[in-house]
Amino acid sequence: MLKTEEELLRKLSIADIERANAYAKDLGRGLQAVRSFPQGVTIFGSARLPQDDKYCQMAYKLGGLLAQNGHAVVTGGGPGIMEAANHGSYEIGGRSIGFNITLMHEQYPNPYLTECITFEYFFARKVALAMAAKVFVFFPGGFGTMDEISEILCLMQEMKMPKMPVFLIGKAYWRSFDRIIKKMVEMKLINKNDVKIFKITDDLTEVVKAANKIGHPKISENFYDGFREASSIQ
Repeated sequence: MLKTEEELLRKLSIADIERANAYAKDLGRGLQAVRSFPQGVTIFGSARLPQDDKYCQMAYKLGGLLAQNGHAVVTGGGPGIMEAANHGSYEIGGRSIGFNITLMHEQYPNPYLTECITFEYFFARKVALAMAAKVFVFFPGGFGTMDEISEILCLMQEMKMPKMPVFLIGKAYWRSFDRIIKKMVEMKLINKNDVKIFKITDDLTEVVKAANKIGHPKISENFYDGFREASSIQ
């Protein structure tokens, strides 16, 4: 068993150290960006949907409503749902933030960003997207969106992050997801109270009302400051 940091470093290869430094650099840049604006509403969803898709149109409308109420709109910074939400906010003159990532395909910064940072690593980007939010919104999406919603729900379930409003927009799309969640409860794979962590809706005003209820935190006041995860509470 390694007893000291020095022993650990001796066991690491140069490649391990370089990799760890790259991870730290990506995380640091993300956290620095998060600390440059008040927490807003983070919106997730597919990069593949065209702008005339009904869900993109809903995301565009939501971005505008949030901007009208003074809330920053935060997305992954790419096309599809992300572009639509950023576009809606940008047109109103709102703060439209993109946390982009380098990918082989699909991902490029959309033109409706007031601020943009590009990440190398998914996990660093997800940390930034989470810490930037006081409300989470999930539109229809693929593996990436499923990964993001699963991680957010799991972290809230296990009290590894503060519980915040989580909305799944698109009743028709999320109906199957809801059935799977109910099956989990039936099989006692999750607690029935875990279902209360999120809400499936088509009503965009519910998102705005939730954000308005929380209000506008100061830049210096992030909900993660002082948060103690369940495992650390004695």
